[in-house]
Amino acid sequence: MRIGVIGLGDIALKAYMPILANLKGVELVLCTRNAEVLHAVSEQYRIKEYCLDYHSLPMMNVDAVMIHAATSAHFNIASYFLKQGIATFVDKPLADSAKQVEQLYEYSYSSGAPLYVGFNRRHIPLFNQHIPELKISSVGALTSLRWEKHRHNLPGELRTFIFDDFIHPLDSINLDSRSRLDDLNLTFQKPANRANENELSRLDIQWQAGETILHASMNRSFGVTCENVMACYENKTVKFDSFVDGQVWSNGQKSTISLKDWTPMLTSKGFESMIKDWLEVVQRGSIEQNIIERNIATHRLAESVYQYIVTR
Repeated sequence: MRIGVIGLGDIALKAYMPILANLKGVELVLCTRNAEVLHAVSEQYRIKEYCLDYHSLPMMNVDAVMIHAATSAHFNIASYFLKQGIATFVDKPLADSAKQVEQLYEYSYSSGAPLYVGFNRRHIPLFNQHIPELKISSVGALTSLRWEKHRHNLPGELRTFIFDDFIHPLDSINLDSRSRLDDLNLTFQKPANRANENELSRLDIQWQAGETILHASMNRSFGVTCENVMACYENKTVKFDSFVDGQVWSNGQKSTISLKDWTPMLTSKGFESMIKDWLEVVQRGSIEQNIIERNIATHRLAESVYQYIVTR
């Protein structure tokens, strides 16, 4: 299988290349506009095929592409490959507007090329083991799920805040594929003592799916960068403040859970499982419809959140 890797920035080099370069049966073709980076990475991983322009990749007979470019470039690059029927992976967010996301899936439907969105938090092994609803995209037996992702001293531009960062906790709780603000509680804060009115420092969203309460929170003026997940069942609570260990309270008793010693960091963060899932999609030539619906719904919900805040 020949995979074109487009964009060799921080996320590609840290999270993807160490896994992709060691997979059997996978041939990589690298692509970036930065010639110096292109040659350095190709030498590091002993990759012989590469190019500076992604338009060259179809002529290099790639079976699929993975797009790790800036969010602003996702739509144009993904459109190019989907229209040619080439399976396409895009780091989250797929695009920073719901309209573009819908258009990309129209291209995917028309050509039959699967379009995969890289939400690595859907694939975190320890979370999926102890909160099985995350893996099956269903509220299941959950009575509540709270997902917090905070950053220190990093208020951000509104659309970037929502689509590039908050979309992680938002998608993680979107087990019912919600796409509208109906019956949803939303609160937000803008940073204090800042002149830019288009910046956001905190955003909280909560809704109820049947009997299950779902809550996503992001504070980018927090005291420390951290991520916390708490799932509640009847008389049982599971809590994580890392990707490698956590606690379970059941019947008044506390127990500790953790991944096996020496589990690689990229495995614990879900990247290994996500990439293997993506390669299975390429081989199969299709993605389950419920996954597509959730991908679209999460981006539509993010757009609705943006439109709500910008008009306040």
